[in-house]
Amino acid sequence: MHDPASTRTTVISSAGDAADLIDTLKTLSGRANGIWFLALAGLFLDAYSNAALGAGLAPMVKQLGLSPTQVGLLTAMAPAIAIVSNPFGGWLAARIGRVKPLLMTKVIFAAGALLTAVGSDFQTVFAGRTLVGIAYGIDFAVAMALLAEYTPASLKGRLNFWQGVWYTATTTNLLLTLLFYKFDVGADIWRWSVSSSAVFALLLFVLQLAFLVESPTWLASKGRLRESVANLRRMYGFAAQEGPMATGQADEARHQVGLRDAGVLFRRPYLPRTVLSTVISLTQAMQYFAVGWYLPVISLELFGKEFEKATMGAMAFNAVGIVGGCLSAYFGRRLGLRVSSMAGYAVVFVALLVMGATFKQLPVALAALLPVLFIFFHSAGPGPNGKSIAALSYRSDIRTLGTGVTGMLGSFGSVAGLYLFPQLQSGIGVGNSLMVLSVVPLAGLLTCLAIRWDPTRAAINLEEEPIHLQQRQPVSA
Repeated sequence: MHDPASTRTTVISSAGDAADLIDTLKTLSGRANGIWFLALAGLFLDAYSNAALGAGLAPMVKQLGLSPTQVGLLTAMAPAIAIVSNPFGGWLAARIGRVKPLLMTKVIFAAGALLTAVGSDFQTVFAGRTLVGIAYGIDFAVAMALLAEYTPASLKGRLNFWQGVWYTATTTNLLLTLLFYKFDVGADIWRWSVSSSAVFALLLFVLQLAFLVESPTWLASKGRLRESVANLRRMYGFAAQEGPMATGQADEARHQVGLRDAGVLFRRPYLPRTVLSTVISLTQAMQYFAVGWYLPVISLELFGKEFEKATMGAMAFNAVGIVGGCLSAYFGRRLGLRVSSMAGYAVVFVALLVMGATFKQLPVALAALLPVLFIFFHSAGPGPNGKSIAALSYRSDIRTLGTGVTGMLGSFGSVAGLYLFPQLQSGIGVGNSLMVLSVVPLAGLLTCLAIRWDPTRAAINLEEEPIHLQQRQPVSA
């Protein structure tokens, strides 16, 4: 149904006007919906590229003769590089817009995947994974901000769909890896898996180049009111018109947001929001990459050493993540992002304790149920919420700076999870490692109890919140 708001003529004089107009929508129309999901598809590529190496890790290690240290460097490379590329992506998008960095990352993704796939030694594969890490960090920070700016207030919980997309991508990669295995490609199976991510990247580049629309809210925040009005009409069908620039906006529009402005994220009103989104991002990443990313390893322990059985087990676990990730949008809307995070953390905490205490002691059916609970409540609760809260908690001119800095700090959790779990596993075993890791969701739960901010429950126009940015010449970094 065509929204009646689109028949009204609204004057756009500021980013607040653009945001208010988008917020009048209760649903997204066919075209707007298609563009929204096209932006979301970039996160499919992020997850797929991360999973591409994991599915064929054992054959690659054997073929290239990699040491445990080299394996750890390769698996942790993408999130480690994202520590730098996340805030860089946020800085870039604050200056040149959202769409250009997203298009750039697809090219970098494809180059990194192809370089990895043809690698015959550790150095080449390492270089390819470095490029993937750069693209992953930039893309995630920018895509979440763009999705937040596309989305009306009544549909804010919808941002959590990225979690369902993440698990769908991981499952798709495992399925294709199993298909390549059936074609008997031998030890080169990892090359096929990684190469397929380059195909996805190039296809997505073409589609996003053709159809993505620059954020009308960001354009308005930069004083580009005519372009903002044009994009409001193009994406939503609004009959808006350009008005005189709002009082005081000219100086803000001329100001080029830089990394030195990141300090505003750690002052009120943003400090509690930054702490909450960062801690959720950090803890969910740590628990996912420690346990979720290593589900094939856990599957080998539970279901046997055969490649097919372990891969099928990992696919089953990730299918649960698809369900939980898609339902997270529902839970986020009904409960709020903070409360749904708390509920998820509580169950994950108990699941890790029980999983660790009973590892390899329970019948397979019961033992498999515990990772299922872990994945479901992780993906339906805190899994998507750190990044969603960050994307929904800042005004448009600093939003990508917020998602970038939060993503950077959250990436430390990914690196820690990828690094610590193998170390713990080799030192004290899988069961004891899971019990130790239960402190991670407990920390997340306590933080959610202490900080009560929830952007889906805050009836404010973020674009109208006054903040003080560092005043300096536009050419400075």
